[in-house]
Amino acid sequence: MEQYYLGFDAGTQSVKTAVYDIDMNLIVQDTNATILNYPHPGWVEMDADQYLHATVTGIRNCVTKMKEKNLDPDNIRSIFGDGIICGIVGVDKDCHAITPYINYLDSRTKEDVEELASHHYEIWAKETGNPQPNCMFPAMFARWMMNNCEGFKEKGRKFMHNAPYILANLAGLSAEDAFIDWGTMSGWGLGYRVTEKKWSKEQLEILGIPMEMMPKIQKPWDIIGTLSETFAKETGLKPGIPICAGAGDTMQSMIGCGVIKPDQAADVAGTCAMFCIATDGINEELSKPENELIFNSGTLENTYFYWGFIRTGGLALRWYRDNVCNEAGNGAYFDELNEKAQNVPCGSKGVLFLPYLTGGFGETSNASACFLNMTMDTDQGVQWRAVLEAIGYDYMSVTDIYKKAGVPLEFMTITEGGSNSEVWNQIKADMLGCKSATLENAQGAVLTDAVIAAYAVGDLEDPSQVFEKTRKIKKIYEPDPIRTKYYRSIYEQQRKLIKDDMAAVFETLHQISKIQEQSND
Repeated sequence: MEQYYLGFDAGTQSVKTAVYDIDMNLIVQDTNATILNYPHPGWVEMDADQYLHATVTGIRNCVTKMKEKNLDPDNIRSIFGDGIICGIVGVDKDCHAITPYINYLDSRTKEDVEELASHHYEIWAKETGNPQPNCMFPAMFARWMMNNCEGFKEKGRKFMHNAPYILANLAGLSAEDAFIDWGTMSGWGLGYRVTEKKWSKEQLEILGIPMEMMPKIQKPWDIIGTLSETFAKETGLKPGIPICAGAGDTMQSMIGCGVIKPDQAADVAGTCAMFCIATDGINEELSKPENELIFNSGTLENTYFYWGFIRTGGLALRWYRDNVCNEAGNGAYFDELNEKAQNVPCGSKGVLFLPYLTGGFGETSNASACFLNMTMDTDQGVQWRAVLEAIGYDYMSVTDIYKKAGVPLEFMTITEGGSNSEVWNQIKADMLGCKSATLENAQGAVLTDAVIAAYAVGDLEDPSQVFEKTRKIKKIYEPDPIRTKYYRSIYEQQRKLIKDDMAAVFETLHQISKIQEQSND
């Protein structure tokens, strides 16, 4: 009898669903888009139930595709999902969403973050590896929901991430059974003891979040329930299929890149671009507040990593395609843009793009997005390359921190959607002065989900061996030392421009935005 495993990746822009066999060959897959809403400047909201519906649709479509291939979906042995680590929704006693789903792109908690950070609590870095609050942390979203969402004040029971929300509903669980895996737990940023995999009573008291509102912490491969009769009918699957606790998307992408051992590096080139370095635990040098790095626990036992983020990485690319080129939803148009950018010299003919489409953070909290230094010969190819290079400059700021801490950076793996752009892959290799590689099996997190799903039901003994076997290099990108030096000189000027020269301009633009917002009220 054939054995199949279903995984889904609930990301910012879509839910990817796929089925693999025991040899981790892709059988069928499906993708369904999700929608971002921007009710106020700096606010980014989503609908948790849209995630659930997109997943159900994806499963149903995969079932249909399996039947078209004369494959029996009744042989699906388990279900495993991953989702965004920095994003939560508040649920009632029946595990139904009663708040918006808020994720890492949102900056509404800025003032609360600044106030909490002013206390300089040492417990943050000691227990979590994260030295200060951050606007992207679910811990801050939870505080906002408790104070501002009337529905949650009346009926709120638990806070949940998007993948656990989907999995719990598929299993028909109530809020009493709400859960979170230990990797996604670390996505909270604050409120837990990262090495002990437990919520921290002391931290939660400082945050003002009741312990009873936190989901119970599970291992990613724990079985939390089985597919309910209701969702069996909606998806076309048989009821009773084991459902796992799931994992965080970044954690799964890290494994898919082969980043498990200390000092291995990965570029997770998704909507929120991340540059990750694996470690054997908390590194005091990397956990300094000024570094603005995030520390997390991995999916596998005793694995940890730091990452620096570029919040509008992939989102900036979609914005340019959809809003500037008017090619919304046309994935093939990215290829046209990349071809145009290939013929543009390094430095984009002096044109710079500042990618702060959802606002800045830290020292550049009032930053906004803009193109600078354009001329009459600036065209789409120049602008597109400037967008790619803008994200690359943010990568440079992150990798400089790792290098300063003594972390070697000689080889990195590039994964997720951004890895499909050869011109961007080469730009990154040149900018960072680092040999880079893409993988043949670009399914990323979903493939990793299937491996853990098989492990959860005892069909695989050692997932690490499978990860090594399935990781195959597609192409190597060698850095050009001349270009590396050139990008470094531009980067130094770009940093000065953003931190010094543009500070007053950003403040003025911020005031203009406030005036416009007030006029629309």
